[in-house]
Amino acid sequence: MLSLGAIRKLCAAFDAVALTVIAAGLSRPPSGRHPFSSAHAHSPYPADFPTIAACRAAVSASKGSSRSSSRRRQPSPSPSSSPAAAAKEEEQPVLVRIKHERDPERLYELFRANAHNRLLVENRFAFEDTVARLAGARRNDLVEEILEQHKALPQGRREGFVVRIIGLYGKAGMPDHALRTFQEMGMYGCPRTAKSLNAAMKVLIRARLFDEALRLFEGSEKYGVDLDDISYNTVVKMFCDMGELRAAYRAMQMMEEAGVRPDVITYTTLMAAFYKYGQREVGDGLWNLMRLRGCNPTLTSYNVRIQFLINRRRGWEANDLVRKMYAAGIKPDEITYNLIIKGFFMMGEHEMATTVFGAMHGRGCKPNSKVYQTMVHYLCEKRDFDLAFRFCKDSMEKNWFPSVDTINQLLKGLMAISKDRNAREIMKLVTGRKPSYSDDDIMVFKDILSHGKAGR
Repeated sequence: MLSLGAIRKLCAAFDAVALTVIAAGLSRPPSGRHPFSSAHAHSPYPADFPTIAACRAAVSASKGSSRSSSRRRQPSPSPSSSPAAAAKEEEQPVLVRIKHERDPERLYELFRANAHNRLLVENRFAFEDTVARLAGARRNDLVEEILEQHKALPQGRREGFVVRIIGLYGKAGMPDHALRTFQEMGMYGCPRTAKSLNAAMKVLIRARLFDEALRLFEGSEKYGVDLDDISYNTVVKMFCDMGELRAAYRAMQMMEEAGVRPDVITYTTLMAAFYKYGQREVGDGLWNLMRLRGCNPTLTSYNVRIQFLINRRRGWEANDLVRKMYAAGIKPDEITYNLIIKGFFMMGEHEMATTVFGAMHGRGCKPNSKVYQTMVHYLCEKRDFDLAFRFCKDSMEKNWFPSVDTINQLLKGLMAISKDRNAREIMKLVTGRKPSYSDDDIMVFKDILSHGKAGR
């Protein structure tokens, strides 16, 4: 960049040259148009006379040209370069592109084109997410295309990979394809074990195809599969869900005959079913048999037994069982305490229920939304609306909202005892809920407040 001093020296040099040229011109005889003719009468200098302003303009022009040349050397990306944008999109990792693709057809094509990409094939989440989205779009045909293509890959000779495909067919609501995949494992050179058989049975039972699941279980020898404890427990649970308790108990006996020892899951599943159908003697007998055979009860086992005692309004016995849990080194959870609180309320011992709620904190177990729901519901039933308000407010401030019926009952109760301010506090928390209640529910709540005022 030229300084002002340099510019002045340059102009002085130009002036000297110009004077020399002028002197030479004056000494030349006139020919043609005179340099100072009328065409240039308005200008005191010749057209090519290098004035200071002209020098400054020349310097500015040189700077501008250097900038423009640098711009030409470093062109900025044009917004209209769609091929470049497309190329950039192609460079994105395939997992990112699959995650953001929303069109089922393009998602299928993208997945299919990368069938041999180990990063994609071995990614369990990518598989599950893709199948879930295609199934949600009711494109089971595309689900089948993808999964059948991947069955033929080298990974299709691994049982764990085929088990994943069986599970994905189940999640897509295609149990027949899941069963066929298990049956055709030998065609792909993949050995079968109880792991793949259990996966196929699970899919069939979830689809409530109980007969097919039982045939698969009974035909395990045809496939060269040795049943394990999970296989038998799956059948036991299936019979219990069907209400076939004798068949469920017989399945446990078959388990023992096959040399597979029943575990705590077997006993707990059977106990829950027999207690549910009111057969206390069998349920208690299974509890004793489990202890006799050296199978220690778990937290779930204790909760099943406590549930039965609560349903029989035997809350004090259930509370004693909690003490035995602590003695056995098993810590009760929120489900346990919720059952005990509910049991005492059902017996009319609401003060004891409140005491148990307070004891939860001292024993390192924080109440969850279901515990608060139980407290608010039964306190409203007992018409203790002041205490119900405190529990409800505390619950809502944690973003745990009771059922609509419970809120209706609480608002009516607060208005009935002239606790309008408390009712308005509850209403403020209700309107601030995310996601919000329906317009009809909000209208009902507001009607309760307005009618409560009008009725007094």
